[in-house]
Amino acid sequence: MVIGELESEVDDRSGTHTAKPRYEQGVLRGDAQEILNDPLHIVLRQSESASKSRAESPPGGGSEKLMRERSIRTNRRRRFVDCITRDDVNIAQLRKLAWNGVPHELRPLVWPLLLGYLPLPKPTRTSTLARKRREYASLVETTFSRGRDGLDQQIWHQIEIDVPRTRPGVRLWMQASTQRSLERILYVWAIRHPASGYVQGINDLATPFFQVFLGAYIESDPEDFDTAMLPDNVRMAVEADTFWCLSRLLDGIQDNYIAGQPGIHRSVKRMAELVARIDAPLAAHLDAENVEFMQFAFRWMNCLLMREISVQNTIRMWDTYLAEGTDAFSQFHLYVCSAFLVQWSKKLQDMDFQGIIMFLQSLPTQGWGDHEIELLLSEAFVHYSTWHNAQSHFGGR
Repeated sequence: MVIGELESEVDDRSGTHTAKPRYEQGVLRGDAQEILNDPLHIVLRQSESASKSRAESPPGGGSEKLMRERSIRTNRRRRFVDCITRDDVNIAQLRKLAWNGVPHELRPLVWPLLLGYLPLPKPTRTSTLARKRREYASLVETTFSRGRDGLDQQIWHQIEIDVPRTRPGVRLWMQASTQRSLERILYVWAIRHPASGYVQGINDLATPFFQVFLGAYIESDPEDFDTAMLPDNVRMAVEADTFWCLSRLLDGIQDNYIAGQPGIHRSVKRMAELVARIDAPLAAHLDAENVEFMQFAFRWMNCLLMREISVQNTIRMWDTYLAEGTDAFSQFHLYVCSAFLVQWSKKLQDMDFQGIIMFLQSLPTQGWGDHEIELLLSEAFVHYSTWHNAQSHFGGR
């Protein structure tokens, strides 16, 4: 895309066409190249925007509640900024801050730090990032150098089937450019991990990373964006960062995706045992109705609840998971799934087998926001604190 290129926009009210620069439409940020070179520029940009906003806000503007909430957000953001702008980031402090949620504009920098994709010492960060992006570009070039004929056809066929099914109805994931990026990410990961290869569900796990990193470069909602409008170097940076962060996440849950998916089977079994301790009446009712946990919880483990909640909810949840460490995607997630099920206990105990299965396949979470996710995480943490170190828990495992 040429910076400042014009595109036609239809005015729905008059039916006339007006041409506006893409920057004015809030497509690509004016400082996208600076962010590309150094993600810390995100912090500098936000600090300038915050100063401007405070200067423009009239004194006493808004209700007392809004002003208090704004003050809390500002102070929270300031603590994040103080942490991530140090010459050597204190990872313990960053994890503590991130557990309760990361400001959305800071996630493209905070998530890679939490995952270990970006080094904590600031002086080595930009060179490491550039090297990892070059490495990914080289992997793509080598892998696809012979075209489709050079690919493992079984793996490629499954990826081709799954990619168009990713986030159906969301414009970002319906775009050909985004789908090609996702295909490359998934295929390169699969051939680098022959013990597992590609497994359905991994495509879902790439989407939060892609949307978070894309959001660093654009003014509009990532879910409404067409990545074909990005400059090639920005698109490849989003793709590379997604690939490496997805790889880090999957390293912690690889047992979920090797032959037979033993990690998932183990987690589902442990979840059934945990629910029996947390909510014995619910566990007894499910057993009486011949409902097996594998019938609904397999998907919860395989896709990390992404089919049950929105990507926005998932992104907020992953703030906490990443703060806990990559093991959280297997360990802490078990407690989140248990708390998630127990939340519906009263309704489920009034249902028969068919009603239970239908309800659990279409849960009423469409209106969930950060508040509901944070309550769920808090409940999960209580269960985690109670049961995680109990040796008798899960049959002594």
